[in-house]
Amino acid sequence: MDESVDLLTIENVTKSFNGRTVLKNVSAKISAGKVLGLVGKSAAGKSVLIHMIRGSEGYGPDSGRLLFHVNHCPKCGNMDLPFPGTPCSKCGAESAAKQIDYWGLKEYDPVRQELKGRIAIMIQRTFALFGDKSVVENILEALDPADPKRVEKAVELLEFVNMTHRATHIARDLSGGEKQRIVMARQLAKEPLFFLADEPTGTLDPHTSAIIHKRLVDYVQKHNICMVMASHWPEAIVEMSDHAIWLDSGNVMMEGKPEDVTAKFMEGYRFEKEQGKDAGGSLIVLENAQKHYFSVSRGVVKAVDGVSLDIKEREIFALVGLSGAGKTTTSRMIAGMTPATSGKVAVKIGDDWINMSEEGFAGKGRATPYIGFLHQEYSLYPFDTVLQNLTTSIGMKMPAELAKMKAIQVLLSVGFERKNVEKTLYSYPDSLSVGESQRIAFAQVLIKEPKIIILDEPTGTMDPITKVIIAKSVLKARDNLDETFIVVSHDMDFVLNCCDRAAFMKNGRVVDIGPPDKIINEFNKDQ
Repeated sequence: MDESVDLLTIENVTKSFNGRTVLKNVSAKISAGKVLGLVGKSAAGKSVLIHMIRGSEGYGPDSGRLLFHVNHCPKCGNMDLPFPGTPCSKCGAESAAKQIDYWGLKEYDPVRQELKGRIAIMIQRTFALFGDKSVVENILEALDPADPKRVEKAVELLEFVNMTHRATHIARDLSGGEKQRIVMARQLAKEPLFFLADEPTGTLDPHTSAIIHKRLVDYVQKHNICMVMASHWPEAIVEMSDHAIWLDSGNVMMEGKPEDVTAKFMEGYRFEKEQGKDAGGSLIVLENAQKHYFSVSRGVVKAVDGVSLDIKEREIFALVGLSGAGKTTTSRMIAGMTPATSGKVAVKIGDDWINMSEEGFAGKGRATPYIGFLHQEYSLYPFDTVLQNLTTSIGMKMPAELAKMKAIQVLLSVGFERKNVEKTLYSYPDSLSVGESQRIAFAQVLIKEPKIIILDEPTGTMDPITKVIIAKSVLKARDNLDETFIVVSHDMDFVLNCCDRAAFMKNGRVVDIGPPDKIINEFNKDQ
């Protein structure tokens, strides 16, 4: 196919929500076999544009058009790439080139419904899978049951997302990064003409991200489809995109070559780590801690296989490693959410050491009120305002004015601007960007002022500027409130800039512990 053929035309689209303009006169053209990259801070408008292209309810443009260029079969309604003279891939009848204004059609127009079925989307930090089914069953569910090559296609998709080694694992037992890859495979199972990805590798380690980036680009080029992807990671934009657009508050700041656009976007992104307080005595101790699961189909699964750690008071300690290395399970064992199968997991509260595998108020119940956890798969209360999410919704009992004051302070600490903080307090989660929602979830943890805070992928969907703000928030909380942090992260810049020590995990074990630069270097060499 001629790669100069346009598949998608975006013509001066503008969109506002509640009087706030989130996209303003945005235009672009994407050709067959090409990738358009969108870069920008949280709430820049990237996700809104992706949902507009997807046809998500409520995201129609206030002005402007989205034009999809396809071959449309009048006999069966199937859509193909707009290659002149090519018969319908479904029924073999003659197809005709057609330009479709998606938002100009009625909601139940068959053409609109067929087109929507050929648009695949990966939404950031969404891990919607059939939790009780295996990985391969999840992929088979997304394929046509009548397709004689269904199993063969499922295997190909598993290989594509680098998950053949998890084929029989139950979906709920996967790490966040592994779930994200299965979501990707399920979307590609639709054989889309248009593929949309909002932070497609935001929760993956750098090694796996690089593999997925290359494979997605290869897929787009091999199938001659077009792809629109949004990312806060300049590296992802450069590696995947043919053309890039920098959005800021809905405005196009710059467009052009990915290298040029991301370089301009990154100007001013600098972080100088200050010397903080010295660490104190031991606060968290693991000795040969293990977490083994038993599965009828897989036998014994060693999620954590003999981990020993000693984390100090006021320390910011990182767990790094590939997806599925056991990082999240280890952090959940420390928090008392997942009891160890054997070995020791203890947290010091006052003068007492608490066994985090012991149930009840006399056991881990003594420590859990002093532990805050930001989950990778966090959620906010959708029908409560941000202020309620930070106070009454999470059980904060204090006078209303004091609660509001604390909420304002914590919002400022996680990067919300003072001029917008009052408006943010009375906003609802569905009006926030994913990055803003993630910061609210972080604020929910900080506002309780726990002694120990565990952050599972705290910066996966954050732009570089916000990452600096969050790093400073962590360092400030450690120094001012004597808090201890455990950071589970694939974001090596964040680990390097924020953490005091790091542990490199692989196959459920700790390979080494040391300064972040040393551990990151070891991790990179191991790939």
